[in-house]
Order: sequence, then C-alpha cells, then structure tokens
Amino acid sequence: MQTDIEPRNLIGRKAFDCDGTKIGTVDEVYLDDATGEPEWAAVRTGLFTRDAFVPLEPSRLADEGLRVPFARALIRQAPDFGVGRHLSPEQELQLYHHYGLDLPAPESAPPPPPDRDFGRIAGSEG
Repeated sequence: MQTDIEPRNLIGRKAFDCDGTKIGTVDEVYLDDATGEPEWAAVRTGLFTRDAFVPLEPSRLADEGLRVPFARALIRQAPDFGVGRHLSPEQELQLYHHYGLDLPAPESAPPPPPDRDFGRIAGSEG
C-alpha cells in the first residue's frame, strides 16, 4: 500500500479510532517487503495489553496523531502476532482480511512482448 506517512514521525504518537477515541500509542512501524513503504503500525492499546496492528492506508496522520478509520473494537480484535518480529505474508493476509481491505496489487511486471504470430494461420506466409 502506498502511503505518504513518514515512519519516524509515527513512533510515540497517539492513535485514534474512527470516532476520535484514543486507542493507544504507536510502538512500531512495519514496512512492505517489496516496496519499503510503511504498511502497518503496531499500536500499544494499554499499559498491560498487547499491541494491535493497524493499516497505515487508509489511515491518516493528523495534528493530534494517527487517525485509523476503524472502530476501536475491531482494532482490539486484530490478530496478535507480537511485535519486534517480521510480519510474514500469511500474517499480512490475515490482517487484510480482518480489516476487510483489498489486497495490494502485485508488483507490475513488464508487459509480455507482442505475439507477432497472433491472427496468422499456421503454415501461411506473410
């Protein structure tokens, strides 16, 4: 997912749900393996609770902190993978499904060369 959020500006910032209720503080930012773009944030949801992963797209950075367009209950029910470790593709897939997000498009490969024989009848010349 493409986002214009700078990871260093997120760590330690407050995170808010779709209603403007504080859900916690951003602990870590996870980058996409293929693009190096920020994709997920781990938000500490309380003093003795776990971190919840939230998508950085479609979230927005506002003056008061990170605005996550999902309900607090949904965020708190996100799969728990622990922090400080790499997110596997399977774990990311679980997060996409949890939030009902479309999967990112695969990296675009160059188009195949044109098929010069397309439309010609086998065995015919020219």
